[in-house]
Amino acid sequence: MHESIPSTLAPENWPFSLEFLPQPAYMVGGAVRDALLGRTREYLDLDFVIPSKAVKVARAIAHHYKAGFVLLDAERQIARVVFPHATADFAQQEGDSLEVDLHRRDFTVNAIAYNPHTQEIIDPLQGYVDLQQGILRMISPANLEDDPLRLMRGYRQAAQLGFTIEPGTRTAICSLASHLSKVAAERVRVEIGYLLANSQGTPWIASAWEDGLLAPFFKNVTRESLNKLTAIDDAATLITENWQQLGAKLQEYVRDSIKTTWLGIAKLACLVNPNPELAEIELQQLTYSRAEIRGVTTALKLLPQFKVVDMSLREQYLLFRDADIVFPTAAVLAVALDNLVEAISGDKPQVATSLETKARDCPVLTLLINRYLNPDDLVAHPSLLVSGKELIIALDIPASPIIGQLLTEIAVAQAEGKVSTPTEAIAYARQLQEKAEGK
Repeated sequence: MHESIPSTLAPENWPFSLEFLPQPAYMVGGAVRDALLGRTREYLDLDFVIPSKAVKVARAIAHHYKAGFVLLDAERQIARVVFPHATADFAQQEGDSLEVDLHRRDFTVNAIAYNPHTQEIIDPLQGYVDLQQGILRMISPANLEDDPLRLMRGYRQAAQLGFTIEPGTRTAICSLASHLSKVAAERVRVEIGYLLANSQGTPWIASAWEDGLLAPFFKNVTRESLNKLTAIDDAATLITENWQQLGAKLQEYVRDSIKTTWLGIAKLACLVNPNPELAEIELQQLTYSRAEIRGVTTALKLLPQFKVVDMSLREQYLLFRDADIVFPTAAVLAVALDNLVEAISGDKPQVATSLETKARDCPVLTLLINRYLNPDDLVAHPSLLVSGKELIIALDIPASPIIGQLLTEIAVAQAEGKVSTPTEAIAYARQLQEKAEGK
């Protein structure tokens, strides 16, 4: 057994005082596992098991610290207290003892408890041995079947921890794969989101597909789809090494409230039907947000445009207009799916070389990325010379789709250097309008 208790478990590092916990009380789950592995997190995510009155304890802590309180499960007595930089969940012990509770969990590495009052580690299932060996081992097939989401969670945790799944456990997961279809799509989607977030998850998505876990949710996945995920990882590395700013954009969340990165959106686009309209239906059924769906469908729609060899300024302008904030996703998808990783990097896709020497192999992509990264570029980031309202007044025409068309023409003309002032823009629009009317 380990020689000392990690300081990260110490109550002085919690967002509340140990005095609020009754005796006995135990910290369990991921926080204990990660502390024993020496893994630290900026945001604390703590789980406690209390023999009785767990919700009452949570309420008292929330009240004292003026923290957020969420009743997660009234019947099973589970509540959450939300602090500025930490979350603490409090659950009533399942069964007559802590050991019974731990035996009901998913994997041995998650069934280790810590008693903060006595500084004691309780490990009835030898989870610490599996931690040392980097193995994810089930406690029992029945426990996995009780909550089939645990099947997918095994792959996610293996990816996050850099562990392997013990062969008997993987065999059990395969045999229980059909049970995952009983789980709400949004719960599965969260686990898949973790796997899409970084390259460590890619081989585990492949494993999940091989073991029959993805089919009920992503019906269009093939071996080729999984190869595309690897290509996107390589493309993201390549882009980051050559255009650091664009690489950083790929790691940004779609929105603050949606913890999916733009890189994750590119990978998601490989798992759905390549037809944007069919992909949209598929993603709606999986309860993805409108922002995520728009990201995927926009990237899929724009993909053919990245193959245009001789792109006019007008075509470039329209591409940027249609792409908007989805451009980084569309760009990494284009690099990955058009075999441009090799074009840019030579024979070693994972090792980027100077793009200047390879620009001739993908001049359009290089041009588009450089335009996107230049905030003063009028093609990628046009500055409106006039507003639609100003056009309506100046030309004395009613509000209609024509206004939008005229604004597009002005923006293109500005990028081409034909107009540079509001007066010139209005004159240009008037000329276009008169020509359309046959004057």
